[in-house]
Parts: sequence; structure tokens; C-alpha cells
Amino acid sequence: MNILTRNIAQNLLKYNSAGLFQAAARGFSAANLDSKEIEKLVNNNKVVIFMKGNPDAPRCGFSNAVVQILRMHSVKYDSHDVLQNDALRQGIKDFSNWPTIPQIFINGEFVGGCDILLQMHQNGELIEELKKAGIESALVKEGEK
Repeated sequence: MNILTRNIAQNLLKYNSAGLFQAAARGFSAANLDSKEIEKLVNNNKVVIFMKGNPDAPRCGFSNAVVQILRMHSVKYDSHDVLQNDALRQGIKDFSNWPTIPQIFINGEFVGGCDILLQMHQNGELIEELKKAGIESALVKEGEK
């Protein structure tokens, strides 16, 4: 990891701007979730994350980094705590064909995990993807001031 990437990652973990975003955390108790049920979750909002914990209390550093990135952009999103249900945890991995958590979806499309979201944030691609979904990043608004 280069110095710039490490500094950004450290700053993301320190960044605290409560109230700049809204997130809805959900848990599930169903024994099995089929792909249609997961597809409904993915398409329920423009931005959806499957994470360990919830936005107010992430339970791993990668989930926390994703929350901090979305917070910096003031993105409203749905979140789903995979630690609440093993079927959801495995179901989302099968659905996206991606082995790790967190997982981020924008406009129903799988974006990737923490590393990909961080890279998109760093190179400006995240702002463009959000824009395609009809979401204006708070970082764009700040840049216009």
C-alpha cells in the first residue's frame, strides 16, 4: 500500500460526520434466502451495502471503511448486517459470486468490496457511478463552493 493510499485509509477511519447520511440497517431471520429475495434487497435502494454490523456500529474495518466513504459522499443507502443471518451472508456471496463482505451495489449492479470502493473513491469513479444513479456526491457540492 503506498503512502497516499495508507493516509486516505487512515483518514477514512478517523472521519466522523454524523448526520450527513441516512442508512437503514436490516436483519433477517429466514432460514434460506433465494436469489429473488436477495435481488429485491439489492434493488430496494439506489445504494445497498451488505456488511458486518451496521452503519452505527460496523463490526470489521472493511465495513467501517465503506461506511466512512459513503458518509464522505453523503450517500443515503440501505445496509444489511450479514452477521445477523448465515443464509443472508452466504446468499449474497452466491448472488454476486464475490467471496468477501462488505459488498456494495449501486443501481442494482454489483460494484465490489471495500478495496474497489476505496479505489473508485480515490480516482473519482465513485462520483461518476453515483451520478449515473442520480445521486450527487457531497464532495462535488463542496468542490463547487
